[in-house]
Amino acid sequence: MKVKDIVPRLGLDMLSGDADREISGCYVGDLLSWVMSHAQFDECWITIMSNINVVAVASLTDVACVIIAEGARPEENVIEAAKAKGVCLLLSEETVFSLAAEMAGLLKEKQAE
Repeated sequence: MKVKDIVPRLGLDMLSGDADREISGCYVGDLLSWVMSHAQFDECWITIMSNINVVAVASLTDVACVIIAEGARPEENVIEAAKAKGVCLLLSEETVFSLAAEMAGLLKEKQAE
Protein backbone atom coordinates (compact mmCIF):
# COMPACT_ATOMS: atom_id res chain seq x y z
CA MET A 1 0.00 0.00 0.00
CA LYS A 2 1.23 3.49 -0.80
CA VAL A 3 0.81 6.80 0.98
CA LYS A 4 -1.55 7.94 -1.78
CA ASP A 5 -3.79 4.96 -0.95
CA ILE A 6 -4.26 5.91 2.70
CA VAL A 7 -4.78 9.66 2.18
CA PRO A 8 -8.37 9.41 0.88
CA ARG A 9 -9.27 6.34 2.94
CA LEU A 10 -8.29 8.02 6.21
CA GLY A 11 -9.35 11.53 5.17
CA LEU A 12 -5.84 12.94 5.55
CA ASP A 13 -4.43 16.28 4.42
CA MET A 14 -1.02 15.93 2.77
CA LEU A 15 1.43 18.76 3.53
CA SER A 16 4.64 17.35 2.06
CA GLY A 17 6.42 14.28 0.81
CA ASP A 18 6.19 11.42 -1.65
CA ALA A 19 2.68 10.05 -2.19
CA ASP A 20 4.14 7.02 -3.99
CA ARG A 21 6.11 5.83 -0.98
CA GLU A 22 5.29 2.26 0.06
CA ILE A 23 3.98 1.66 3.62
CA SER A 24 4.96 -1.62 5.26
CA GLY A 25 3.57 -1.16 8.76
CA CYS A 26 2.54 1.33 11.41
CA TYR A 27 4.13 2.70 14.57
CA VAL A 28 2.41 4.87 17.17
CA GLY A 29 4.32 6.97 19.68
CA ASP A 30 5.05 10.42 21.01
CA LEU A 31 8.27 9.97 22.97
CA LEU A 32 10.74 10.89 20.23
CA SER A 33 13.73 9.00 21.62
CA TRP A 34 11.56 5.88 21.84
CA VAL A 35 10.28 6.35 18.29
CA MET A 36 13.88 6.72 17.05
CA SER A 37 14.78 3.33 18.48
CA HIS A 38 11.58 1.47 17.53
CA ALA A 39 10.01 2.88 14.35
CA GLN A 40 11.02 0.99 11.23
CA PHE A 41 11.85 1.91 7.65
CA ASP A 42 8.71 2.40 5.52
CA GLU A 43 6.29 2.42 8.46
CA CYS A 44 3.56 5.00 8.91
CA TRP A 45 4.23 6.86 12.16
CA ILE A 46 1.21 8.26 14.02
CA THR A 47 1.81 10.96 16.64
CA ILE A 48 0.35 14.07 18.21
CA MET A 49 3.75 15.77 18.18
CA SER A 50 4.04 18.58 15.65
CA ASN A 51 7.34 20.30 16.38
CA ILE A 52 10.52 20.42 14.29
CA ASN A 53 11.94 17.35 16.05
CA VAL A 54 9.30 15.19 14.35
CA VAL A 55 10.94 15.96 11.01
CA ALA A 56 14.37 15.01 12.36
CA VAL A 57 13.11 11.71 13.80
CA ALA A 58 11.15 10.88 10.65
CA SER A 59 14.24 11.55 8.57
CA LEU A 60 16.49 9.45 10.81
CA THR A 61 14.14 6.47 10.94
CA ASP A 62 13.16 6.83 7.25
CA VAL A 63 9.49 6.21 7.94
CA ALA A 64 7.19 6.35 4.92
CA CYS A 65 5.04 9.10 6.43
CA VAL A 66 4.05 10.85 9.62
CA ILE A 67 0.41 11.34 10.48
CA ILE A 68 -0.03 14.18 12.95
CA ALA A 69 -3.29 13.31 14.68
CA GLU A 70 -5.99 14.92 16.79
CA GLY A 71 -5.92 18.26 15.02
CA ALA A 72 -2.38 19.15 16.07
CA ARG A 73 -0.90 21.55 13.53
CA PRO A 74 2.78 22.05 12.72
CA GLU A 75 4.08 25.56 12.27
CA GLU A 76 5.20 26.68 8.82
CA ASN A 77 8.89 26.15 9.61
CA VAL A 78 8.15 22.49 10.36
CA ILE A 79 6.36 22.05 7.03
CA GLU A 80 9.22 23.74 5.18
CA ALA A 81 11.78 21.49 6.93
CA ALA A 82 9.73 18.43 6.00
CA LYS A 83 9.66 19.52 2.37
CA ALA A 84 13.41 20.15 2.39
CA LYS A 85 14.16 16.71 3.90
CA GLY A 86 11.58 14.82 1.85
CA VAL A 87 9.52 13.85 4.88
CA CYS A 88 5.87 13.05 4.18
CA LEU A 89 3.65 14.94 6.64
CA LEU A 90 -0.05 14.18 6.84
CA LEU A 91 -2.69 15.72 9.08
CA SER A 92 -5.81 14.28 10.67
CA GLU A 93 -8.50 15.42 13.07
CA GLU A 94 -9.04 11.79 14.14
CA THR A 95 -7.73 10.35 17.40
CA VAL A 96 -4.52 8.36 17.49
CA PHE A 97 -6.52 5.27 18.49
CA SER A 98 -8.91 5.62 15.58
CA LEU A 99 -6.10 6.12 13.06
CA ALA A 100 -4.13 3.17 14.42
CA ALA A 101 -7.21 0.93 14.23
CA GLU A 102 -7.94 2.04 10.68
CA MET A 103 -4.31 1.54 9.62
CA ALA A 104 -4.34 -1.96 11.13
CA GLY A 105 -7.39 -2.75 9.03
CA LEU A 106 -5.84 -1.37 5.86
CA LEU A 107 -2.62 -3.31 6.43
CA LYS A 108 -4.61 -6.54 7.00
CA GLU A 109 -6.53 -5.90 3.77
CA LYS A 110 -3.26 -5.47 1.92
CA GLN A 111 -1.80 -8.67 3.37
CA ALA A 112 -4.92 -10.62 2.37
CA GLU A 113 -4.52 -9.61 -1.31
